[in-house]
Amino acid sequence: MTHTEPPHTLTPTDRTRPRRMKEQASFERSDLESVLDAGFVCHLGVIVDGAPRVLPTVYGRDGGRLYVHGSVASRSLAADPDTEICVTVTHVDGLVLARSVFEHGVNYRSAMVYGVPRVLADDAEKTEALRVLTHHAAPGQWEYARRPDRKELAATTVLELSLEEASVKISAGPPDDGRSPDAQLGRWAGTLPLTSRWGAPTADPLLAPGITAPAHVVARAGTRQG
Repeated sequence: MTHTEPPHTLTPTDRTRPRRMKEQASFERSDLESVLDAGFVCHLGVIVDGAPRVLPTVYGRDGGRLYVHGSVASRSLAADPDTEICVTVTHVDGLVLARSVFEHGVNYRSAMVYGVPRVLADDAEKTEALRVLTHHAAPGQWEYARRPDRKELAATTVLELSLEEASVKISAGPPDDGRSPDAQLGRWAGTLPLTSRWGAPTADPLLAPGITAPAHVVARAGTRQG
Protein backbone atom coordinates (compact mmCIF):
# COMPACT_ATOMS: atom_id res chain seq x y z
CA MET A 1 0.00 0.00 0.00
CA THR A 2 1.35 3.42 -0.98
CA HIS A 3 1.48 6.15 1.69
CA THR A 4 1.90 9.81 0.81
CA GLU A 5 4.27 12.08 2.72
CA PRO A 6 2.32 13.92 5.47
CA PRO A 7 2.24 17.76 5.54
CA HIS A 8 4.55 19.69 7.86
CA THR A 9 1.68 21.13 9.92
CA LEU A 10 -1.46 19.66 11.44
CA THR A 11 -4.86 21.03 10.45
CA PRO A 12 -6.86 22.07 13.54
CA THR A 13 -10.29 20.48 13.99
CA ASP A 14 -13.09 21.20 16.46
CA ARG A 15 -11.67 18.68 18.93
CA THR A 16 -7.97 19.48 18.48
CA ARG A 17 -8.29 23.27 18.57
CA PRO A 18 -7.26 24.40 22.11
CA ARG A 19 -9.92 26.04 24.31
CA ARG A 20 -7.49 27.07 27.06
CA MET A 21 -3.72 27.27 27.57
CA LYS A 22 -3.43 28.08 23.87
CA GLU A 23 0.21 29.04 24.31
CA GLN A 24 1.01 25.41 25.12
CA ALA A 25 -0.55 24.05 21.94
CA SER A 26 1.40 23.19 18.81
CA PHE A 27 0.31 22.16 15.34
CA GLU A 28 3.82 21.48 14.10
CA ARG A 29 4.09 17.90 12.89
CA SER A 30 7.70 17.80 14.11
CA ASP A 31 6.46 18.41 17.68
CA LEU A 32 3.92 15.61 17.34
CA GLU A 33 6.56 13.21 16.05
CA SER A 34 8.96 14.24 18.81
CA VAL A 35 6.41 13.43 21.53
CA LEU A 36 5.51 10.09 19.94
CA ASP A 37 9.12 9.08 19.32
CA ALA A 38 10.11 9.80 22.93
CA GLY A 39 7.94 6.98 24.30
CA PHE A 40 6.48 3.59 23.44
CA VAL A 41 3.47 3.21 25.77
CA CYS A 42 0.19 4.93 24.98
CA HIS A 43 -3.32 4.94 26.38
CA LEU A 44 -5.90 3.75 23.88
CA GLY A 45 -9.44 5.05 24.35
CA VAL A 46 -12.22 2.96 22.81
CA ILE A 47 -15.94 2.34 23.21
CA VAL A 48 -16.90 -1.21 24.21
CA ASP A 49 -20.59 -2.11 24.58
CA GLY A 50 -21.48 1.57 24.69
CA ALA A 51 -19.10 2.40 27.52
CA PRO A 52 -15.66 4.07 27.39
CA ARG A 53 -12.57 2.01 28.09
CA VAL A 54 -8.95 3.17 28.26
CA LEU A 55 -6.10 0.71 28.19
CA PRO A 56 -2.31 1.00 28.07
CA THR A 57 -0.54 -0.62 25.15
CA VAL A 58 2.70 -0.44 23.20
CA TYR A 59 2.80 1.61 20.00
CA GLY A 60 5.17 2.39 17.18
CA ARG A 61 5.36 5.17 14.59
CA ASP A 62 6.36 4.96 10.96
CA GLY A 63 6.08 8.27 9.10
CA GLY A 64 2.49 9.45 9.30
CA ARG A 65 1.14 6.20 10.74
CA LEU A 66 0.80 4.89 14.27
CA TYR A 67 0.54 1.19 15.11
CA VAL A 68 -0.88 -0.42 18.25
CA HIS A 69 -1.24 -4.14 18.86
CA GLY A 70 -2.72 -6.73 21.19
CA SER A 71 -4.33 -10.14 21.37
CA VAL A 72 -7.20 -11.02 19.04
CA ALA A 73 -9.01 -12.13 22.21
CA SER A 74 -9.09 -8.53 23.41
CA ARG A 75 -12.37 -6.92 22.38
CA SER A 76 -11.05 -3.60 23.62
CA LEU A 77 -8.57 -3.33 20.77
CA ALA A 78 -11.05 -3.63 17.93
CA ALA A 79 -14.53 -3.89 19.36
CA ASP A 80 -15.93 -2.00 16.36
CA PRO A 81 -13.54 -1.47 13.42
CA ASP A 82 -15.61 1.48 12.16
CA THR A 83 -15.59 3.41 15.45
CA GLU A 84 -13.18 6.23 16.18
CA ILE A 85 -10.51 5.78 18.79
CA CYS A 86 -8.21 8.15 20.67
CA VAL A 87 -4.55 7.44 21.41
CA THR A 88 -2.84 9.53 24.10
CA VAL A 89 0.87 9.73 24.88
CA THR A 90 2.15 11.79 27.83
CA HIS A 91 5.62 12.45 29.21
CA VAL A 92 5.98 14.07 32.64
CA ASP A 93 9.11 16.26 32.77
CA GLY A 94 8.69 17.59 36.29
CA LEU A 95 6.55 19.27 38.91
CA VAL A 96 6.05 23.03 38.98
CA LEU A 97 6.01 24.03 42.66
CA ALA A 98 4.70 27.55 43.05
CA ARG A 99 4.23 29.83 46.05
CA SER A 100 0.53 29.07 46.11
CA VAL A 101 -1.14 25.70 45.59
CA PHE A 102 -3.38 27.19 42.92
CA GLU A 103 -0.39 27.91 40.69
CA HIS A 104 1.16 24.45 41.02
CA GLY A 105 1.42 22.47 37.82
CA VAL A 106 3.27 19.91 35.73
CA ASN A 107 5.82 20.31 32.97
CA TYR A 108 4.84 17.80 30.32
CA ARG A 109 4.67 16.84 26.66
CA SER A 110 1.42 15.33 25.44
CA ALA A 111 -0.15 14.19 22.18
CA MET A 112 -3.64 12.99 21.33
CA VAL A 113 -4.39 11.26 18.03
CA TYR A 114 -7.94 10.72 16.77
CA GLY A 115 -9.31 8.62 13.93
CA VAL A 116 -10.86 5.41 12.68
CA PRO A 117 -8.14 2.74 12.72
CA ARG A 118 -7.50 0.21 10.00
CA VAL A 119 -7.26 -3.40 11.17
CA LEU A 120 -4.35 -5.05 9.39
CA ALA A 121 -5.32 -8.44 7.95
CA ASP A 122 -2.51 -9.13 5.49
CA ASP A 123 0.36 -11.09 7.06
CA ALA A 124 3.00 -9.02 5.27
CA GLU A 125 1.50 -5.73 6.49
CA LYS A 126 1.07 -7.10 9.99
CA THR A 127 4.66 -8.33 10.09
CA GLU A 128 5.96 -4.94 8.96
CA ALA A 129 3.84 -3.19 11.60
CA LEU A 130 5.23 -5.48 14.31
CA ARG A 131 8.73 -4.69 13.07
CA VAL A 132 7.94 -0.99 13.48
CA LEU A 133 6.54 -1.58 16.98
CA THR A 134 9.57 -3.63 18.03
CA HIS A 135 12.09 -1.19 16.60
CA HIS A 136 10.29 1.76 18.22
CA ALA A 137 10.53 0.23 21.70
CA ALA A 138 13.81 -1.67 21.39
CA PRO A 139 15.96 -0.75 18.36
CA GLY A 140 17.91 -3.77 17.12
CA GLN A 141 15.69 -6.37 18.77
CA TRP A 142 13.74 -7.26 15.62
CA GLU A 143 16.96 -8.31 13.91
CA TYR A 144 18.14 -10.23 17.00
CA ALA A 145 15.07 -12.16 18.19
CA ARG A 146 12.98 -14.81 16.41
CA ARG A 147 10.33 -13.29 14.15
CA PRO A 148 6.61 -14.11 14.67
CA ASP A 149 5.29 -17.14 12.82
CA ARG A 150 1.93 -17.50 11.07
CA LYS A 151 0.20 -18.83 14.20
CA GLU A 152 1.47 -15.90 16.27
CA LEU A 153 0.43 -13.43 13.59
CA ALA A 154 -3.06 -14.93 13.57
CA ALA A 155 -3.27 -14.42 17.34
CA THR A 156 -2.31 -10.75 17.09
CA THR A 157 -4.48 -7.75 16.24
CA VAL A 158 -2.70 -4.70 14.82
CA LEU A 159 -4.36 -1.34 14.26
CA GLU A 160 -3.00 1.33 11.94
CA LEU A 161 -4.00 4.91 12.72
CA SER A 162 -3.27 7.98 10.62
CA LEU A 163 -1.66 10.98 12.32
CA GLU A 164 -3.82 13.34 10.26
CA GLU A 165 -5.91 14.53 13.22
CA ALA A 166 -3.88 15.17 16.34
CA SER A 167 -3.21 17.74 19.02
CA VAL A 168 0.00 18.48 20.89
CA LYS A 169 0.57 20.38 24.11
CA ILE A 170 3.92 21.19 25.69
CA SER A 171 4.33 22.85 29.07
CA ALA A 172 7.76 23.89 30.32
CA GLY A 173 9.28 26.49 32.59
CA PRO A 174 9.05 27.95 36.11
CA PRO A 175 5.94 28.89 38.14
CA ASP A 176 3.79 31.79 36.95
CA ASP A 177 3.52 33.60 40.29
CA GLY A 178 6.98 35.17 40.46
CA ARG A 179 5.56 38.64 39.81
CA SER A 180 2.35 38.20 41.79
CA PRO A 181 1.63 39.34 45.37
CA ASP A 182 2.51 35.79 46.48
CA ALA A 183 6.14 36.55 45.63
CA GLN A 184 6.27 38.47 48.92
CA LEU A 185 5.44 35.40 50.98
CA GLY A 186 9.07 34.33 51.25
CA ARG A 187 8.29 30.78 50.11
CA TRP A 188 10.53 28.72 47.82
CA ALA A 189 9.23 28.13 44.31
CA GLY A 190 10.67 26.36 41.31
CA THR A 191 10.59 23.08 39.41
CA LEU A 192 11.37 19.51 40.40
CA PRO A 193 12.61 17.82 37.21
CA LEU A 194 11.75 14.20 36.50
CA THR A 195 13.86 12.01 34.22
CA SER A 196 14.01 8.27 33.63
CA ARG A 197 17.00 6.23 32.50
CA TRP A 198 17.46 2.66 31.39
CA GLY A 199 19.18 0.45 33.94
CA ALA A 200 21.70 -2.31 33.37
CA PRO A 201 20.28 -5.42 31.62
CA THR A 202 19.11 -8.18 33.98
CA ALA A 203 19.41 -11.68 32.57
CA ASP A 204 16.59 -14.21 32.64
CA PRO A 205 17.30 -16.58 35.57
CA LEU A 206 16.76 -19.52 33.21
CA LEU A 207 19.26 -18.23 30.64
CA ALA A 208 21.90 -20.78 29.71
CA PRO A 209 25.45 -19.98 30.89
CA GLY A 210 27.65 -18.06 28.50
CA ILE A 211 24.87 -16.12 26.75
CA THR A 212 25.47 -12.40 27.14
CA ALA A 213 23.23 -9.45 26.39
CA PRO A 214 23.56 -8.21 22.78
CA ALA A 215 25.28 -4.91 22.08
CA HIS A 216 22.08 -3.04 21.21
CA VAL A 217 20.65 -3.85 24.64
CA VAL A 218 23.81 -3.09 26.60
CA ALA A 219 24.18 0.25 24.78
CA ARG A 220 20.91 1.57 26.22
CA ALA A 221 21.98 1.16 29.85
CA GLY A 222 22.32 4.57 31.45
CA THR A 223 20.70 6.42 28.56
CA ARG A 224 17.68 8.62 29.05
CA GLN A 225 14.24 7.37 28.11
CA GLY A 226 12.02 10.09 26.71
